Amino acid sequence: MTHARLITYALRSIYLLMPLSIALSLLWAPPAAVLGESSRILYLHVPIAWVSALAFAVAGAFAIAFLADRTGRVRLLDEKAHHSAELGFLFAVLATATGAVWARAAWGSYWNWDPREMSITFLLLIYVAYFSLRASLAGSPARGRICASYLIIAMAAAPFFIFVMPRLYPSLHPDPVINPDRKVHLDGRMQITLAIAVCSFTLLYAYLMHLRARIASIAHRREGSS
Repeated sequence: MTHARLITYALRSIYLLMPLSIALSLLWAPPAAVLGESSRILYLHVPIAWVSALAFAVAGAFAIAFLADRTGRVRLLDEKAHHSAELGFLFAVLATATGAVWARAAWGSYWNWDPREMSITFLLLIYVAYFSLRASLAGSPARGRICASYLIIAMAAAPFFIFVMPRLYPSLHPDPVINPDRKVHLDGRMQITLAIAVCSFTLLYAYLMHLRARIASIAHRREGSS
């Protein structure tokens, strides 16, 4: 069995892992003591937020590799960075939407101008600016270098908006899974379910990146043959 086929089979395990994650979150994990049944959105909101941060970090890593690769031997690094930024933006929007639903159930309002809500808004605007910059440089030979440099700066700024800014001011947001007292305030079954959900969505991100890479490769081959 080839290496590529093993990767394909591993990625396709998402078809088993994601339904398992959904079943455990709805049927096996207990509701949180205070938030009740609405707390089950935790198994959607947290993994999606994690994947958005991961995708932005991967985009920055691809951008660094693109700038470092002066020989051009590594193909499509610029496009891979762009694809990961796109997925990061998509998952960040979904994290904002699921967070708003949770806020409506917990606080009675979809939007409360909470520090964590504001930080994700600023982060989204940073990547909206990136997409605008990339579109404005279409056809320019310098687009790859300029956009890669921007993605590296965005990757460096992201931890401030994700981890620092929400803690600078009082917040209604519940303690994150990684909190200041270094304890996970979740029931054992909730921890297992959350871990499986995080793995499922991480695998989903990898699967989507794999599909985007295949589509880009096919497009380049068609351009080369025309």
